[in-house]
Amino acid sequence: MTHGTRRDFLFGTASTLALAAAPPFTRTAWCDELRIACVGLRGRGNDHIEGFRRQAGVRVVALVDVDRAVLAAAAKKFTDRGETVATFADLRLALEQKNIDAISIATPNHWHALQGIWACQAGKDVYVEKPVSHNVREGARLVAAARKHQRIVQAGTQCRSSHGIAEGIAWVSAGNLGKIELARGLCYKPRPSIGKMKGPQAVPEAVDYELWTGPAPKKALRRKSLHYDWHWDFDTGNGDVGNQGIHQMDLARWALGENGLPRRTISVGGRLGYDDDGDTPNSQVVWHDYAKAPLLFEVRGLPRDQKAQGGDWGKGMDDFLGARIGVVVHCEGGTLRIPDYTRAIAYDTEGKEIRRFVGATDHYANFIAAVRSRKVEELRADIEQGHVSSALCHLGNISHRLGVQQPQAAIELALAKHAGAAEAATRLCTHLQQNGIDTKAAALHLGAELTLLASTGAFVGNDAANALQTRDYRAGFALPEIS
Repeated sequence: MTHGTRRDFLFGTASTLALAAAPPFTRTAWCDELRIACVGLRGRGNDHIEGFRRQAGVRVVALVDVDRAVLAAAAKKFTDRGETVATFADLRLALEQKNIDAISIATPNHWHALQGIWACQAGKDVYVEKPVSHNVREGARLVAAARKHQRIVQAGTQCRSSHGIAEGIAWVSAGNLGKIELARGLCYKPRPSIGKMKGPQAVPEAVDYELWTGPAPKKALRRKSLHYDWHWDFDTGNGDVGNQGIHQMDLARWALGENGLPRRTISVGGRLGYDDDGDTPNSQVVWHDYAKAPLLFEVRGLPRDQKAQGGDWGKGMDDFLGARIGVVVHCEGGTLRIPDYTRAIAYDTEGKEIRRFVGATDHYANFIAAVRSRKVEELRADIEQGHVSSALCHLGNISHRLGVQQPQAAIELALAKHAGAAEAATRLCTHLQQNGIDTKAAALHLGAELTLLASTGAFVGNDAANALQTRDYRAGFALPEIS
């Protein structure tokens, strides 16, 4: 693998944040039908279908999935309503169709950027789920493709369409709670074991495994479930920091008003509490060093203690200041808490509520409006914002993957100089101890401390970390050069 140029990183300078104007849409009237192909039809993909079907003047005309059974079931819903829809296993065939104006992508993470780039090259606009990339370089390439081909590309970080959250962040940014001291993202979400298989498993007969694997290494399936549990395999997923956590990472960065990547990153984490076929952390603290204030991210996949492990994990998770999946912006004069996708609540230093901001609009509708207007600046989650927030997740995982197991004392010592990091790691260790894990032994990985060179986006003096900013791609699924 070769290290990229500045174009391969696009790390948030004023010039790279400039938005290119998109060309006029091929049909001029607002009432003209906009035709969408939905790619990836399980789980989130079903929401895409229904989200676009409810938009005025929009029709889902094509479905794409490498699982024939999933594809057939989704198509049947259309035929049962008397609607016509085309079906494809290979996105490349769908992109050849002239009657498709845009695609929405809800496939596994390792496919997001490549499919988005292909669509831009084919002249299609794109709505792409989070994270928008599987690694840093391909996210930057997707931004470059969107700009070169003048496409409207929206990231699926739908919290950006919450006017309640936007108003709360603007209120804090205006200094109403004083200086921001720390932005903290939380992902305390139950993640039980995915099981431990003794050998290769059979790929479901209906799945085209060549297409499912795509740009990732084509290996024998070594977990019980092909679907969803790919999140916990670094070949295809990014762990919970890049799954659920990308939403909260994005909100925390938004609150800081930072448009680029941090100066430094370090992670502490591990996959603890069980031995299964996953290799991404289920317990993690990621610290990013920004000029305004640090961004700290916490992942907990185990419940609060061993007793809770025997019950409903969803009801037995820890919380921090009342939040399990959310953001807490710590300020001199109080906190702004974002507990969900639509609200921001301000508290004083005594924990008394001061002000509440509530409400959200439709993220799909925002994408459609921008496609029609051809004004990139109307997007609430333009692809460059999605790229930077996704890259924050990737940086944390790069640090983790280059880490070494250390005892708690060594971890706390190493993090002592990083504001907020040692405290979060100590609380994580206490949480793990309550789950029967001896953190005084070498249990957690102390990640590599990474320093980014702003002029290139590369890590300073760390070739191994730079290599993990990209991957080797299989023939036929190479990441296109964007000149």
